[in-house]
Amino acid sequence: MWRRCRRLLCGRCPLPRPPPAADSTASLRSGGSRAYAPPGERKRFYQNVSISQGEGGFEINLDHRKLKTPQAKLFTVPSEALAIAVATEWDSQKDTIKFYTMHLTTLCNTALDNPTQRSKMQLIRAAVKFLETDTICYRVEEPPALAELQRNEWDPIVAWAEERYNVAIGSSTSILGPNIPASTKDTFVSHLASYNMWALQGIEYIITQLKSLILSMGVIDRHITVEKAVLLSRLEEEYQIQRWGNVEWAHDYDLCELRARAAAGTLFVHLCSESSTVKHKLLQD
Repeated sequence: MWRRCRRLLCGRCPLPRPPPAADSTASLRSGGSRAYAPPGERKRFYQNVSISQGEGGFEINLDHRKLKTPQAKLFTVPSEALAIAVATEWDSQKDTIKFYTMHLTTLCNTALDNPTQRSKMQLIRAAVKFLETDTICYRVEEPPALAELQRNEWDPIVAWAEERYNVAIGSSTSILGPNIPASTKDTFVSHLASYNMWALQGIEYIITQLKSLILSMGVIDRHITVEKAVLLSRLEEEYQIQRWGNVEWAHDYDLCELRARAAAGTLFVHLCSESSTVKHKLLQD
């Protein structure tokens, strides 16, 4: 990836031209929030992709035209590293642009346009609300093998979160889920407030993929890998696959897609907070 990024950065070689704003639409995303959903596919209409630095940040250039958001705003990102990553998405497209594979571009569009017009505190409270229905807090009693698997795999992550944030979370076999103390929610509200608006968009995106605030924070804090978090979020499904087998290609496809989205969200959170310029020596590795 860095070799491709070096080619994009050095000489500020031109990047692909953005599609018209009409090509991007809004739809309901899982979790109930409204955000941009990328369109399907279209023929690649540009030759080169590059980045440049403007007054508001780093811009993406498609041939000789600047990328725009669905609301026709200038596509400007806060860090050079994020600009390079987005440029790489565009440069990686072949004859056909597959917008649904360009997760970083979609996240940037959402952060720039804020189609739901939510404030920072609204984003934070939406993220914390997931604690009430967090995947790894809901446990089964039957079958015993699955209940044991959940204890063995999920308990350590819950224990880590409780120690890391000095909170009480717990778990429950009740359909109502665990009773999360108000102090726990307040702690997560305070912690998430330390992130900027861009990062919060990425955090919410990860949470909606994993259906878990705890797993999402574990990934962002680098306590667990994306691969591990995805497997933990699909623990019951993986258990059933081990027992009954999987549908040829379908389960593998879903797994790969979930990994890609969770990984993109995690990368987005880290890169949109990166203010330092990417060192050229890294691009040469």
